[in-house]
Amino acid sequence: MKLLRNTVIRVGLEALYFSGAHFLLRPIFAGVGAIFMLHHVRPRRDVEFQPNHHLEVEPEFLRAMLAHLRALDVDIVTMDEVHQRLQERNFARRFACFTFDDGYRDNRDYALPVMREFGAPLTVYVTSDFAEGTGRLWWVALEKAIAKASSIEAPIGGVKIRFDASTPAAKQAAFDRMHNWLRALPTEHDMQREISALCTRYDVDETPIARNLCMSWEELKAFADDPLVTVGAHTITHCNLARQSEETASFELATGRARIEAKLQRPVLHLAYPYGDRIAAGQREFRLAKAAGFKTAVTTRPGMIFPESADHMTALQRVSLNGNYQDARILPVLTSGAATAMWNGFRRIDAA
Repeated sequence: MKLLRNTVIRVGLEALYFSGAHFLLRPIFAGVGAIFMLHHVRPRRDVEFQPNHHLEVEPEFLRAMLAHLRALDVDIVTMDEVHQRLQERNFARRFACFTFDDGYRDNRDYALPVMREFGAPLTVYVTSDFAEGTGRLWWVALEKAIAKASSIEAPIGGVKIRFDASTPAAKQAAFDRMHNWLRALPTEHDMQREISALCTRYDVDETPIARNLCMSWEELKAFADDPLVTVGAHTITHCNLARQSEETASFELATGRARIEAKLQRPVLHLAYPYGDRIAAGQREFRLAKAAGFKTAVTTRPGMIFPESADHMTALQRVSLNGNYQDARILPVLTSGAATAMWNGFRRIDAA
């Protein structure tokens, strides 16, 4: 299913490019700016099975997007500036903002040097348990378990199902099915129980994953001292907030923020919702983020920024820079707003 979706998206992007429709749609759907969403920035890994590849782009693709925006004379701004322009209705110039979720070390090692080339600021949303080294990046643990196995078993719907994992294609199909199963489990405890059982069964040590991939507090302190860097919050545990009680969700928001402020000795005013889609962040979460005192909060719902986004500061849409579509030809399609407009049924704002 995900392979089909990726193919449809790729075909759609290419159709917009080759037809030139994005030029016609730009004046209507480019909005006043865009908030770009990234996770990893690093050289491509030389392995066939990369189910999380959509979460990583190569430094050269990031460089190409920055050069494209400079050629368009777009201002590259901080999240504070996004908030200010929306609040003041200052739309004399178009803007772009670059945001990175989770707090990966490669944001420092590969993304920041590229951003420095352009004098471009970036916001990194930190999951406090990841910085602590105690968090669980379950999607990485799942990749590691399937990578090691020739077949893999999971109790889906109360029935033990064995998946073929003997080829990269079979591994991808198994990952997609199991990823959907894990995300659909009733609670975070259920998800962690099942992923830990898988790791035990297939001899994967999940405990060092966060330490290996994410910046520690000491690293974040030095990183945050760079004038281009803003650090935002991404909860304590990277849980699906919509599946938590209101009390727990509020605790995740407030305590995740407080931990970062205490460790880095600087205010944290911006939030990214973990997962950030419709099943992880909705009206209740938008309200809780505002009540927690965040100036802005970003989702993973696709879309550009429009003047009316000012009425939805804790439900801001983003444009994903997706590792599956690293083709410089699509850059003008992405910045035109045509692709996200089509995805949203030509709605400008998705904050319901």
